[in-house]
Amino acid sequence: MTLSPDGTAYDLTGPVEAPVVVLIHGLGLSRNSTWGVIAPLLAKRFRVLSYDLPGHGQSAPHAGPLTLSTLSLQLLTLMDRLALPRAALVGFSLGGMINRRVALDHPIRVSALAILNSPHERAPDLQARVEAQARDAASGGPAATIDAALERWFTPEFRDHAPDLVDSIRQTVLATDPASYAAHRLVLAEGVTELIQPQPPLTLPSLVMTCENDSGSTPTMAGAIAAEITDSQCLILPALRHLGLIEAPQAFAGRLTQFLSLHA
Repeated sequence: MTLSPDGTAYDLTGPVEAPVVVLIHGLGLSRNSTWGVIAPLLAKRFRVLSYDLPGHGQSAPHAGPLTLSTLSLQLLTLMDRLALPRAALVGFSLGGMINRRVALDHPIRVSALAILNSPHERAPDLQARVEAQARDAASGGPAATIDAALERWFTPEFRDHAPDLVDSIRQTVLATDPASYAAHRLVLAEGVTELIQPQPPLTLPSLVMTCENDSGSTPTMAGAIAAEITDSQCLILPALRHLGLIEAPQAFAGRLTQFLSLHA
């Protein structure tokens, strides 16, 4: 692990001359908890940068208001510091919103997008409810919602058969800086509105994936994201829920490797 001067914790692995792939985790998680299996597999063929969002994992919290643009700037600043002019951006959940924001604002820095289990346009009543819940998150912190979240994130079979891994995710979420968790949750709730049908549209090679039973980043949302990107493909993995990439990392790694081998 290396810590940048502005407090971003990151790892950079894989062949130095290989195409660069950046891995962006989601709310309450960390680079290690999300990509611990997938990153080493990708690093066999790519130069892999993984990092922690502000106040997550080993990164310092961000001072001041937090937006998708703020989180986009965190990544671009890190890429500049590491002299990485261009990369394929792989984003999970909130990370799949951050990589779209980077691609919209700085397309020259992005070779391809992989958007995994990421939310998109919600019905107006659901959008209002999600935003209200996010604003209320500041009072209870991640502990107030973690049990319900784990039920949404993993299948019942996996929770029964891999309790240690599920508990490690619980501990990662609970270790997140509470103020950072609340701020990122609000971005996750509100930020989708700035990504809907962007003009000009995204035209980068894109892989959009989610899981059949992901209730917050649904197959319908994945299809809508892909429909708004000119050069895209959409894949739905059966049976899994939101954290399918932790429950079945090999399935995600295989599809990512195929896609990135063509477009990174």
